[in-house]
Amino acid sequence: MIWKRETTLDALNAMGAENMVGLLDIRFEALGDDYLEATMPVDSRTHQPFGLLHGGASVVLAETLGSVAGYLCTQGEQKVVGVEVNANHLRSVRSGRVRGKCQALHLGGRHQVWQINIVDEQGRLCCTSRLTTAVV
Repeated sequence: MIWKRETTLDALNAMGAENMVGLLDIRFEALGDDYLEATMPVDSRTHQPFGLLHGGASVVLAETLGSVAGYLCTQGEQKVVGVEVNANHLRSVRSGRVRGKCQALHLGGRHQVWQINIVDEQGRLCCTSRLTTAVV
């Protein structure tokens, strides 16, 4: 297991209640030994003007997953901040919920690198993202 902090899905979901995570209805759904998953709706909150999932919304889901996962891999007063995020948008989505799965590529003392893949309800890859965080 990679996590250094104890938590529950309920606690993770409560963290997002009063910020962008809650506003977009991002829900943490699974916490495994080495991964974290969350879902996000594809609706008027996350659409771009042409009725498709906004690429920026996908990045919000990716960065949310990577930042929370990164925090769970720290101890004491340590926190993480995003340093760089990139995303490749591979398939459009018009409705439903997308699911992001976050896994560590590198867990260093000063930096972490996270891979986040986002799939549609049929399991098709829609976006692949990488987030680098700094441990502060």
